[in-house]
Amino acid sequence: MSLPNIEELVRPSHDERARQGFVSMLRKHAIIDLRRAMKEDYESRVEPALERRGQRPADWRGIEAAMQSEPSYRFYSTLRYNAQEMCYLSVQPAVERALPGLVAVAREAAARNPAGGSLRVDPTLEVPRYVSALDVHLAPGWVHAEHTADDVAQAAVVAFGGKVFTGHHPFRKRAGVVAESIGAWVKERYPGFAPRRILDLGTTNGKNLLPYADAFPGAELHGIDVGAPVLRYAHALAEHEGVAAHFSQQNAERTDFPDGHFDLIVSSFFLHEIPVKATRNVLRECHRLLAPGGVMCHMELPDEGSVSAYENFFWNWDTHNNNEPYYTSFRAQKPAELCAEAGFEPDRCFAHLIPDFATTGPEKLRQFVRGEYAAPPHGSGGWFVFGGVRGR
Repeated sequence: MSLPNIEELVRPSHDERARQGFVSMLRKHAIIDLRRAMKEDYESRVEPALERRGQRPADWRGIEAAMQSEPSYRFYSTLRYNAQEMCYLSVQPAVERALPGLVAVAREAAARNPAGGSLRVDPTLEVPRYVSALDVHLAPGWVHAEHTADDVAQAAVVAFGGKVFTGHHPFRKRAGVVAESIGAWVKERYPGFAPRRILDLGTTNGKNLLPYADAFPGAELHGIDVGAPVLRYAHALAEHEGVAAHFSQQNAERTDFPDGHFDLIVSSFFLHEIPVKATRNVLRECHRLLAPGGVMCHMELPDEGSVSAYENFFWNWDTHNNNEPYYTSFRAQKPAELCAEAGFEPDRCFAHLIPDFATTGPEKLRQFVRGEYAAPPHGSGGWFVFGGVRGR
């Protein structure tokens, strides 16, 4: 007997769906339309006024200081912050109604494993304070809070809130686009590469793990996270979709996998949410876990050196306003150097943009790998990735 689709159990009412649609459009207006308007205001009015006074900002900090009191920045910040909170608040009523059914499906998945995957949670695992002390992304309870036995509520709130969050974003129309893009790029960049085992760090609901089953058929998929609710949800989702994925509750700084166990290690939107010290530990752990010739590829925010001073001002907004206090310190690092510090040979490290596979397609990707096409900016048709290849 097939397993029910855990996501279909969350059914918003007419009014809840209308609310979610409004919130999605509001956030899109903030993150795209007002972002553009704020930049135009800075370039056409604020920056020229500063230059006339001999006060042109030298870096993003100067731009931030200049924009703090400007109406365009204050309105953008207010609308974006409130829209961000609303994304998760708008889905909570439907999740709460569906919770008994969600828990039942997750329990059934763990009991039967019809696709052949597995779930391993560790009640003794200490969730790092850099996770537990914050509602990251302004999501109440983030990925780890539990309210009942075998809880999956936080996973559903983050998953469905994320759909509201990205619902009207032109380059993120479906889940798993990051994994699709990395998988396609790795295959094109390293012809003949056939990983036996793949590990996704900070996997949350597994949406950026499951696409690797199509990219690399036959590979054994693993996903880890410190949050038990998201792992239960991810496991139930994978079992319904017929993908044998193995989820375990672990801290990526130190896992219980043996040396050289994986051929491909990936992550998506993960490392900027932990302290730089923890990032260094994670990268060293990746080096330990990779087999010779294995590839590590993290999709992340572009570092400060890769974008303009104004873009750095824009990206670092989240440090102060989105409960992501490590954003700026992570982006101040040089990704390739972090990989070299972790043990990867410097000439086998990389940090650059790749095309979003869902929007550019295979031919553009081939052109990119041949050096004939430049990937669009991060979040606008491209993804910033960094990593390295483990020496033999």
